[in-house]
Amino acid sequence: MKEIIQYIFPFAENILKYFIISGLPFIIFYLLFPKSFSNNKIQKRIAKSKDFIREISHSMQSTIVFAIISLIILNSPLKEYTKMYTSINEFSIWWIPLSVLVALIIHDTYFYWMHRIVHHPKLYKKIHLIHHKSINPTPWASYSFHAIEAFLEGLIVLIIIFLIPMHPIALIFFGIAALMINVYGHLGYEIAPKWYRKTWLFEIMNSSVYHNLHHKKFNGNYGLYFRIWDRLMKTENPDYVKEYDKIQEKRFSKSNSKQKNFILELKEHFNKLFLRFS
Repeated sequence: MKEIIQYIFPFAENILKYFIISGLPFIIFYLLFPKSFSNNKIQKRIAKSKDFIREISHSMQSTIVFAIISLIILNSPLKEYTKMYTSINEFSIWWIPLSVLVALIIHDTYFYWMHRIVHHPKLYKKIHLIHHKSINPTPWASYSFHAIEAFLEGLIVLIIIFLIPMHPIALIFFGIAALMINVYGHLGYEIAPKWYRKTWLFEIMNSSVYHNLHHKKFNGNYGLYFRIWDRLMKTENPDYVKEYDKIQEKRFSKSNSKQKNFILELKEHFNKLFLRFS
């Protein structure tokens, strides 16, 4: 029984993680409160049901690929050659969050160059086009890949555990953080606070507008978490800051009564649910 659970768990964990982390923002922004967040919408066009179905179906394929990679790592002789450790006292407890940060930095570097490779004309139509069918991406697009691209995406876990010591807890948090940031990039809405624009974080971190421009224009803005590689390699979309400021001006220049009513709408939905089940 334990062996069966051991093999089923990676599949269940990846599917559950995808539907929770992608599904909750989808419910909030696309189903319950699209009018309240209309000023946050990056592209005016609205994704359709067929887009959601396509993104989810390809994402399910990707979760299977990710689960297979996890099984190979955990249940093959390859594990002995990695730097994974199970005793939480083997390294300082502070290494767990720090290793997650280091893993994200490694991932961003790997992703930038892998992303540019799959944009090569000989690979784009065969591998990366599936992801770019989401011209106006939604949270469901976060795992919407061709099987080969999903393998390339999932390979980063193997690379990381060969490069740095990682506790299973750190790997779980890395997977959650990576997907959350990925969902934010594909959200279709900009939700960054007003003060963020004036901080040093804006100069190095991506935003939802940043990755949305990549889907809209098909090139540039190749980074996953950071702007660093795009700026170094001069591949950042020159209109990014202008487009970001345009969205933020729409959100904050006027009294946004729609978002002020968000809490009232939320209460109304909960009251309806309460009356339905009471």
